[in-house]
Amino acid sequence: MIIFRYLSREVMVTTVAVTSILLLIIMSGRFVNYLADAASGDIAVNVLFTIMGYRLPGFMELVIPLGFFLSILMAYGRFYTDSEMVVLSACGVSRAQLVVYTLIPALFIAGMVAALSLWISPLGIRQAETLLAEQRVRSDFERVQAGRFQGLGSGGADMYVETLSDNNRRLNHLFVAFSEADEVGEERTAIVVAEYGQQEIHETYGQRYLNLYNGRRYEGIPGSHDFQVTAFDLYGHYMQPPNIQAGLRNRADAKTTRQLMDEGSLESLVALQWRLSLPLLVLVAAILAVPFSHTSPRKGRYMKLLPAVVTFMLYLGILSTLRGATESGRWPLSPGLWVVHPFFLGLALVMLNWDNFKLWQGKRRARRAQGAAHA
Repeated sequence: MIIFRYLSREVMVTTVAVTSILLLIIMSGRFVNYLADAASGDIAVNVLFTIMGYRLPGFMELVIPLGFFLSILMAYGRFYTDSEMVVLSACGVSRAQLVVYTLIPALFIAGMVAALSLWISPLGIRQAETLLAEQRVRSDFERVQAGRFQGLGSGGADMYVETLSDNNRRLNHLFVAFSEADEVGEERTAIVVAEYGQQEIHETYGQRYLNLYNGRRYEGIPGSHDFQVTAFDLYGHYMQPPNIQAGLRNRADAKTTRQLMDEGSLESLVALQWRLSLPLLVLVAAILAVPFSHTSPRKGRYMKLLPAVVTFMLYLGILSTLRGATESGRWPLSPGLWVVHPFFLGLALVMLNWDNFKLWQGKRRARRAQGAAHA
């Protein structure tokens, strides 16, 4: 029991440290992308940390298995280089017992990853995507910038504003270009230039309009001479908002596990297999890390770190590749992702028993040589 507590404490402490570093690196990269969106006016600055908080469970479900795998390699590698494993082996701790001691904290980590992948992460993704969608449909005047072309709502219109005034609520010397179909269904381009414009909400229906004042409207088909020019004192352009929930309904990652089970579609079943594969990944990787951590004081504790990481990334990469292939129909749903875990589990078992296999081969050769000598 003392040995188990010692091994588990070393592995779990290292797991927290390694996972924190990996999580900080990954989240920093994602935060830079969101910061670029905020700088371009696509999202508000005050929601950046909220979005990162919602995306945190999705990052953790992938980072924790890698952090735990590396922690086993680093902790057990130190035990081997410091000859502590030799002492434990002399005390009767076999390779099988070491695997059992490793699987106990691995079960705890797998349960944590299962909670993240099955419940917490889909909720976080849904909240983050909802918040991002709300940022995309928020008032265009809250993110308009003078001197550059920007999209206007979701109606396919483009707008250019020369200057802003009245706390960015009044757009001066603006240009709006959009396309619309005429009575016969032919696509016509409309260009509107105005002295200034303001956003107004319809009193009855609550719809948003861009009201333009003192300008001209040019309408026609590009490349032809058939254009209509209309001068106006007031021109209203309806800004159609997109459907926030439409994108969420099409994302399997944002659906709850119960929804995936009830739908039963190919995409839903593949997403369900992926969520269940992550906890299994933790358990198989824990067994795989035990033989990879075996080293000698002369070789150093990091001797097998690179091939171990390559094997883990290959494991995760094959899962991700098969997920995409199954969703596209290029790989059957059965076995789907389940074929990967037995392969790497078998690899781990072969590596665990490789020393016994070589010992058996040596004894067999010795018996053959002894038999030949007697003959």
